[in-house]
This record gives sequence, C-alpha cells and structure tokens, in this order.
Amino acid sequence: MPKVLITGSNSFIGTNFRKFSKFSDVAEISLIDNKPGEIGFSGYDVVLHLAAIVHESKKISRDDYIKVNRDLSLEVAERAKSTGVVQFVYMSTVKVYGRFIPGSVPWNETSLCNPEEDYGRSKYEAEQELFKLESPGFTISVIRTPVVYGDCVKANMLKLIRLVDSVKILPFKDIRNARHFTYTGNLIAFIDRIIEKRMPGIFIAMDDNVLSTTQMVKLIADALGRKLILFKAPVIFLKFARWLFPNLIESLYESIELDNSVTKEILDFTPPYTSEQGIHNTITALRNNRLADMV
Repeated sequence: MPKVLITGSNSFIGTNFRKFSKFSDVAEISLIDNKPGEIGFSGYDVVLHLAAIVHESKKISRDDYIKVNRDLSLEVAERAKSTGVVQFVYMSTVKVYGRFIPGSVPWNETSLCNPEEDYGRSKYEAEQELFKLESPGFTISVIRTPVVYGDCVKANMLKLIRLVDSVKILPFKDIRNARHFTYTGNLIAFIDRIIEKRMPGIFIAMDDNVLSTTQMVKLIADALGRKLILFKAPVIFLKFARWLFPNLIESLYESIELDNSVTKEILDFTPPYTSEQGIHNTITALRNNRLADMV
C-alpha cells in the first residue's frame, strides 16, 4: 500500500482525500510553513500536490500565480524526485483549455490548450514543466477537473446552494447550457485509481452526466427539500449582469463540455456516483457539518 503525502494543508480536496481514499497511510504538510527543500519526502511513494492559488474573483497578479502554481509546484516535484518519491500527482484545471465555444467538439485529454487567464496559464505552464521531470522512476500524473463539489464545498457552488436554500423564486428557467462537474467522491476514486495503477499522463476527472444550470438548481432544490419557482431572466437583465459580473454569468449561462472517455478506458474505471447522488451527499454533509458546529 503506497504512502501518500499531500502538499497543501486543510484544502477542500485534501480533506476529502483523507476521509474517503482507499489509501490509509496519508499525511499532509503545509507549504506555507515549510519550504520544499526542508520537507522530508523520504518514505513516501506518492506526492499529491494540491497547494495552489485558485481562480478567484479578487485580483491576483500574474507573478503570484506563476510563483505558486508553476514555480513552487516544480520545486516540490524536483525535491520529491531527488528523495525517492515515485509518483507526483498534480491537480490541474479545465481552465488550461481557455474558453469553450458552444457547438464545438468537447474538450478531451489531448485538446489544444489556449488558456486566457493567468490562473489557467500558470497551471498549464506547470504541467509542461512537470512532464520534463518524468523518468522511468518518476511518474507525472496530471488531473484536470471542472468545478468540484462535495463534502466541505466552498466558493461558487456553496453560494449557489445557499441561494437555492434561501430564495424561492430564481431566474434559472430553461437555461440550455451544458456543463460538467466533479463530485469529490468521483474525484477521489479517480485519484485512487491513478495511484493504484501508477499511471502517467493527463486525465480528466468528472461526473459522467452533463447538466444545465436549470438541472443543477433543481437537483439542489430536491436535495434540500425546497420548492422552487423558476422564471426566465429578461435579455436586458442578462446583458447588464454580464457587464457587471462576467465570471458569474459565464458560470451560470455558458457551457463547458468535456469528453474523458480516454481517461476511463486507460484506467478501466467508471465513476461510482451520479451527479444526483453527489448533490444529495453534498447537501447531507453540509447539514451534518452545520449540526456539528451547533453542538
């Protein structure tokens, strides 16, 4: 059974990995409190690298993205390789592809990458540099994901859940976009499989089914036991909202379609959870966490 070291403490994905991975010998270390050159990687077989500056609404400089998401990742990988680690698993993002054009072929593991934002560029540059370190004794595994949700969910998905939980009438009727999401139960199962097979390359981890925003909102409402009234937002409202909140409107109304059939074939793997099960489990976990905080 491989020993796994997570770099990046108390992260959303790391917390879920420690809870739900099939591997029990898992440790975690902060890269804020520890420099890569000071970390004792000896004795660990796998490094799961989660430390990163994520894509956020607040302004973050390109230099900061590059410093953490590319340069720090490379420094950690070099140190891990030099001390006997045999596999480096890098958590990347579908932001490396750039902007999805509706009607185009879904992105896959070999699609051309043309990142448009500093976050996506820093992740893509990290991928390229990491693969240069690969050798027969050191495997590089890159996992690209769309939006991840699950136990301890944060960011936009948590905001959407809270919105559905608190507002009965919402402007999400008949939105015909198509987006992929990744439930943490499926993501951890993908990671486990990649480690188990010590598989190199680029992988896309996601739920099997694609959802529109309307479908996602309805799944959340069902899991919450809420009755919703949905209406179509006026075009003038959407134009104004797109000008004020471009990233928010993009996530709610535009599409991101992916094809990970190669990933599933190489790994001989099928995600164990549907999106409906993932949303239900996420809502249940949020409720349990809320009750635990009240005790």
